[in-house]
Amino acid sequence: MSGLKILERTCRVSRSRVDRPHPPVPLVELVFPALNSAWAMEVMRGVVDSGLDVVLSSAVGRGASWAADVVRARRAGVLLVTCPISVAEERVFARAGVPLVHIDPVDVAAPDLVGVAASDRAGGVTAVKHLLALGHRRIAVVGGPRDVRCSRARVEGYRVALDRAGIAFDADLVRHADFTREGGRREADALLRRPDRPTAVFAANDEQALGVVEAARSAGLSVPGDLSVVGFDDLPAARRAAPALTTVRQPLAAMGRQAGWMLADLIAGRPPVTDRVELATELVVRDSTAPPARG
Repeated sequence: MSGLKILERTCRVSRSRVDRPHPPVPLVELVFPALNSAWAMEVMRGVVDSGLDVVLSSAVGRGASWAADVVRARRAGVLLVTCPISVAEERVFARAGVPLVHIDPVDVAAPDLVGVAASDRAGGVTAVKHLLALGHRRIAVVGGPRDVRCSRARVEGYRVALDRAGIAFDADLVRHADFTREGGRREADALLRRPDRPTAVFAANDEQALGVVEAARSAGLSVPGDLSVVGFDDLPAARRAAPALTTVRQPLAAMGRQAGWMLADLIAGRPPVTDRVELATELVVRDSTAPPARG
């Protein structure tokens, strides 16, 4: 990946001194909640495409001195990917003149936030409208963690689509889990054990959706014959799944690229044209959705 430098906190691995430009290229701290996911790789690809040189780090185990450590390391800026930041940490960066840009921000209500997100609410509406158009009326949702902005927005989109279709909201069909295959499977297991089980499930990300497919198979149900499933993200695993997953494509690389451009402007002392950018999502229809079985 051109332009990408990965520095571990312990060993400080970096580009060799022989090919390192002089003076050193300013480095940007790119912080993920976790690094071992296709989702993170897509965002990272976009950030690198923006032309920034980055140091990767994980929010897991981030200590209280993290902000001061980043300032001491003379980072030119910070990109926070779905990571919260405390007021105290913001003050450390502000005093040092280190700009911050959020990708998929946790809290869009923060007054000084500069960030890039996807149209999560609209994506949720689109996913459920697709299921409604197929004839589904008993549609469940497996949302992500309740305290994560994108999860709340996608579940809100689910509710909006049902309301527009004149379908009463049923709280028993709303479940929440972490953004993992195991979380999706666990919540789908509970939904599919119900005597009035849903005919379709909208999951807040692709990993959860693939877990829902696994739960359906374990229950002796076929996808999409007995249960339609829609995910969110359009990761490579969604295209490779059997059946291939209908999902809402989130422009992850474009989000990373746009955030990189915004941070580059801030580092150069140029205010971004706008503080908040929302990029459109798109429904990708594949093989995991179909009209409900006649009962």
